[in-house]
Amino acid sequence: MGRVLIIGAGGVATVAAHKVAQNSDVFTDIMIASRTKSKCDAIVKAIGKPGIRTAQVDADNVPELVALFKDFRPDLVMNLALPYQDLTIMDACLEYGCSYLDTANYEPKDEAHFEYSWQWAYRERFEKAGLTAILGCGFDPGVTSIFTAYAAKHHFKEIQYLDIVDCNAGDHHKAFATNFNPEINIREITQKGLYWEDGKWVETEPLEIHKDLTYPGIGPRDSYLLHHEEIESLVINYPTIRRARFWMTFGQQYLKHLEVIQNIGMSRIDEIEYDAPLADGSGVAKVKIVPLQFLKAVLPNPQDLGANYEGETSIGCRIRGIGQDGKEHTYYIYNNCSHQAAYEETGMQGVSYTTGVPACIGARMFMLGLWKKPGVFNVEEFDPDPFMDELNKQGLPWHELHDVDLEL
Repeated sequence: MGRVLIIGAGGVATVAAHKVAQNSDVFTDIMIASRTKSKCDAIVKAIGKPGIRTAQVDADNVPELVALFKDFRPDLVMNLALPYQDLTIMDACLEYGCSYLDTANYEPKDEAHFEYSWQWAYRERFEKAGLTAILGCGFDPGVTSIFTAYAAKHHFKEIQYLDIVDCNAGDHHKAFATNFNPEINIREITQKGLYWEDGKWVETEPLEIHKDLTYPGIGPRDSYLLHHEEIESLVINYPTIRRARFWMTFGQQYLKHLEVIQNIGMSRIDEIEYDAPLADGSGVAKVKIVPLQFLKAVLPNPQDLGANYEGETSIGCRIRGIGQDGKEHTYYIYNNCSHQAAYEETGMQGVSYTTGVPACIGARMFMLGLWKKPGVFNVEEFDPDPFMDELNKQGLPWHELHDVDLEL
């Protein structure tokens, strides 16, 4: 029914490619493209479907992207590369004339800051072109936003308090590793916290606010308040929300390593000059490096964590508000995902799985015409029901708890 081009060859792209290949009733032609073609070829080999095409492309280069689009003729481009590249890929989609989907909002390379304004500015251009752009179709953002939309549609007249909770209770047996791109991960965690309350944004120091929360099948875990992008769109699309927050778990060993990384300057994102010894020993060459990018090169690759990863993730929404009966109710909707089960299916760990599967489902929604309208949209602006049905079919079953203690 449709031609899909996946840009990226990391853990999330690998999972998405596996799932897209499994949905051959919808995706008739598939291409995987990234800066390193051999990585794309390795994904195709692992999937075992040689008909999937691969290509080399620089996602920072709009003419190069457009040339690739003209060759493959995609109906939809799945941007599973880096969030730095969101705007160039959106530009290329507009120039060629195809629709767009991503899992994380844009952030500039030289500033640890992310928000939707840059991508929302494309609304009129996509609308006039008759193209669809689906933003934030991973798990968080993504499924958590769809969980919220589902709660609003089926259980609440007014959502008043929303807490998105993300627990990774897995053990990868490494001293320190990040579960997705280290550069993006560390930038996100070391930013100041931000949450919405009483019609305004409240800023906190990084990891300043934390408390124990109990996760189903896992138990209590220390959870930290972070800034996360889905809050930005949810408080607009659900204006009855009085307070919205995002929480993520971190172990003490992880936080200690992170503190050292910051203290010694390895989390810096500005360029520094380094005297690199020449191979022949004749002197040094002045080389510019970004400390965080260098750190990324020496840390474990998130794609290589799956084989020994034990435990599971638990991600969901804890909601309080006025139910359809006019009374106050609480509601907890969540998914638990096994790292080992994810690895057995796709060769990737659970964090990649929980992002890659929703990206595939969002693409499926587009191809079926269920999530297809001109403009730029966050996922909660579409009908959640068909997406929720697919979560249960595609490997991320969800569970509901009504009128329980939310702990928040």
